Amino acid sequence: MTTSVFGRVHLGYVVIETERLTDWRRFGTDAIGMHHDPVSRDLMRFRLDDQQCRFLLRRGPAEDVVATGWHVDDHTAFEEIEARLRSHGVPAVQGSAEEAALRGVERLLRFPGPKGIAQEIYTTPLTSSDPLRMLASGWVTGASGMGHIAITSARPTQLRGYFDTVFDARLTDYIDETISGVKLKIRFLRVNERHHSIAVAAVRGLPINPVRTRVQHLNIQAASLDDVARSYQRVHELGFEMALSVGQHTNDKELSYYARTPSGFEWEVGWNPVVIDESTWRPTTHQGISVWGHTPVGQTIVDRLDQFRLAARSLTRREDTVPALSGTGVPDD
Repeated sequence: MTTSVFGRVHLGYVVIETERLTDWRRFGTDAIGMHHDPVSRDLMRFRLDDQQCRFLLRRGPAEDVVATGWHVDDHTAFEEIEARLRSHGVPAVQGSAEEAALRGVERLLRFPGPKGIAQEIYTTPLTSSDPLRMLASGWVTGASGMGHIAITSARPTQLRGYFDTVFDARLTDYIDETISGVKLKIRFLRVNERHHSIAVAAVRGLPINPVRTRVQHLNIQAASLDDVARSYQRVHELGFEMALSVGQHTNDKELSYYARTPSGFEWEVGWNPVVIDESTWRPTTHQGISVWGHTPVGQTIVDRLDQFRLAARSLTRREDTVPALSGTGVPDD
């Protein structure tokens, strides 16, 4: 009999591979407002709080997220997850001392994740006493983790099965959305009190994935509405592309905007999402992603055509769901 790890897992850091480190530094510090630490010519980190690393950027060709790190509360939960991997025959390797130091953790365990995004778990983050130098007043991390990751998939029930097997993820709710006649179904999964740490979007009835990158967007939560407004203004003034204007989501009520990163995926800065009460929450389906706002910024018919070209091309790509951990998947409720 396994012990649930729900509530003891939190999104802790993200590893991004890019050749555009100079652009990323401007984007992260001058536009979004995070703290920047240079490491070397090929490495840099962003901080949101006293944890030494929340985003590790390394030089490389992927222009994408290549790993997500999950803070596990204690060794009992860590060993439970490790045992699950072994019981399913999934290889897990200890990260090197250098890899752990770069991520600001004492030690880490790495194993395969959906869409080729490595999953890493750790128990002890390293903190820094150096004062934060950033334009934002602060970011919300703590018991909820540091935000969420959103991915698109042609096999969403398998991805839900993966995160259920590994982290005991729970379904929070669904959103049905139609964009240019294409129907989307988005599943929102939580591993703690945060409304969702993982969102999985799928085109209903079509085996396509219209997004080039492994992730569709990353989210971080601002400490104040003023931080959202000021960073939105900075993104515009510095010439970075805005994907969606300020708006409010239907399900988690978060007020946010989406900018496009130098690597091409989107970056959501949000404020004040709901916190889940496990004793009363029941999954529901919402129609449309937004109560108001979140309108495309500067998108033309050419952009739409490019999206569909990418979608058609994605039919030839194999999507890795790590079958040993996702099984037949978890069907929709």
